[in-house]
Amino acid sequence: MATVIYPSPIFGPIHSRRLGVSLGINLLPADGKICSFDCIYCECGLNAWHRPHLKMPSREQVRTALEARLQLMSAEGPQPDVLTFAGNGEPTLHPHFPEIIDDTIRLRDQYFPAARISVLSNATQILRPAVHAALLSVDNNILKLDTVNASFIQQVDCPGGSYDVTAIVEGLKAFHGHVIIQTMFLCGTDEAGNDVNNTGDSFVEPWLSTLLTIVPEKVMIYTIDRETPVRTLQKASPEILDGIAERVRALGLECSVAY
Repeated sequence: MATVIYPSPIFGPIHSRRLGVSLGINLLPADGKICSFDCIYCECGLNAWHRPHLKMPSREQVRTALEARLQLMSAEGPQPDVLTFAGNGEPTLHPHFPEIIDDTIRLRDQYFPAARISVLSNATQILRPAVHAALLSVDNNILKLDTVNASFIQQVDCPGGSYDVTAIVEGLKAFHGHVIIQTMFLCGTDEAGNDVNNTGDSFVEPWLSTLLTIVPEKVMIYTIDRETPVRTLQKASPEILDGIAERVRALGLECSVAY
């Protein structure tokens, strides 16, 4: 059983492949996972494996714990490069996500004004006006778009409830460039033996065309880094990732790669 369940509401700091020294903020329960996706590659495991018994931390609990950790880091180090909303699922599902973002900006400005605030999100909540506004206010608005192929999304990202990738893309456009697109590329098969390779032209070319309509400030591509719930998945090779990255850069967009 693949499992990385994070403490709540604060964890780390850790060294992020993409962001540097990152202090994690987990708005989900410390004993389980809550997510609007159920990705077969998720390092936290499948949703059904970790049904939480605890509640989400309150806005006050998050604010108090974050300030205490920032005070300690101010006195003893290290200095964070980024304060990152991540953890056991989808952070924007917290009912007070916008208010917690406001608190975090204030505390960041007080203790580490050079640090950036990042949100790692699957983008399922971006059509909610309050979530959209909150994401506009952070430095790194990092939103997932693994593909624009609806069948692949259902097979690999496994959204709960209705999910319309066309509507999500329109929501991504509505950030008017203040968005970083994060895409997982992988190979192998699912548990039923169906191919899950999204590195070929039939996936990459429509994704590239969509990036041109979104015009993100940056694109982050990555592949599997830890154990996955479905054991038949495979990493995309560095050569494949580098090739995709060059195609992104040829569009005039910045692109980083995490192998």
